[in-house]
Formats: sequence, structure tokens, C-alpha cells
Amino acid sequence: MKFVGRLIVAFIAIAVISFFAAPGVAFFAVRSAAEANDAAGLARLVDYAAVRQSLRPQLDGNPAAMAPAPSFMEDPIGAVRRQIEQAAAPQAPDVEVYLTPPALAALTRGEGRYAAQRTGGPLPSPDATTTGGPMPKPVYWGMNRARMSVTDEGGSETIFTFERKGPFEWKLVHIGLPDGVAPAPTRAVPTVGNSAGKGG
Repeated sequence: MKFVGRLIVAFIAIAVISFFAAPGVAFFAVRSAAEANDAAGLARLVDYAAVRQSLRPQLDGNPAAMAPAPSFMEDPIGAVRRQIEQAAAPQAPDVEVYLTPPALAALTRGEGRYAAQRTGGPLPSPDATTTGGPMPKPVYWGMNRARMSVTDEGGSETIFTFERKGPFEWKLVHIGLPDGVAPAPTRAVPTVGNSAGKGG
């Protein structure tokens, strides 16, 4: 009888630990699936619609762009001004550049807005796997929602929000990018007439 009681207590303890550890497991599962280019695995772990919605205002960099446009009947001058401003405004980066497997893998490693440059780039090398990436730091841990942050060398934080979809199932629903704007893609500049350049 004592053995059965201990078994039940052990089972409850394991269930409780698994319940609270599940968001952390989900984070590493996202990183692993992204690095393995596992689109099916990412589809189970990421709520793409929610993540897209979370990224759009961050990439626009213009809170006014989220406000409804004024009606032409109520404010014709304001409506025309809004059209001109939208036409002249620089195009916001495409949300999808942050949702490719290489970009998601880079985000989980703390590359922040630079992850956008990983869209067409190679996947991480085998030695840059989940064991080699930075450890996430818990920011908030609740019954239905958990947030973890990854910090780069400069101290910029990328925050991942997971939402519980079942007793042990969590999905990524929000990515908080560091402040700033997406950097321009780097381009190699050829050197002309300089054979004494640095060697690689």
C-alpha cells in the first residue's frame, strides 16, 4: 500500500513539474525545429497568425499607422494628408521575413531584428544547436501564459510569449523585438586594385 501511495505522489510531482516546465520545453522545441528546418514541427509550436499580428506594429515603427484613417466626408483634408503620408512613408519590412525557419532560429539565439537577414541565408551550423545557443530567462510564468527573454551581447532582449493550449501544450503567440528598426541587409563590397587586403 505504501508503494502505491509513493507511486501516486511521484506521479503527481512529475505532472506538476511537467506542467510548469512545459513553456521552457516549448521554447527549445521551437529552436530545435527551426534549426532543423522542420516546417511541420513549427506549425504545431507556433501560432503564426498571432505572431504576425504581434510583429506588424513593431515593424511599422509608427503608432499612428495603427489608427483608423479619417473619413473623407468628416475630414477631407485629414484624409488626403493621410493618403499622402502613407504614400511617402517607407515600406515597412515584411513580417514574413521573421517567420522563416532560419529567422526563427536566429530569434531564439537572441539576434533580434538582425534575424530578418537570415531569411535566405543558411541554417545554423551543427555546432550552433540548442545546446550552444543562449539560455532563455523567464520573465513571467503563469497558468496560461509564460514569457521568456533572450539577451544578445549588447543587452537587447527578444521576448517570446507562449500561451497554453492544453494541459501540456503551449504555443508561441507573440515575439517582442528589441527597440529600433530592422537593419539593412549587409552587402559585400568588392575591393578593386588592392591585392594587399586582409586575408580571411
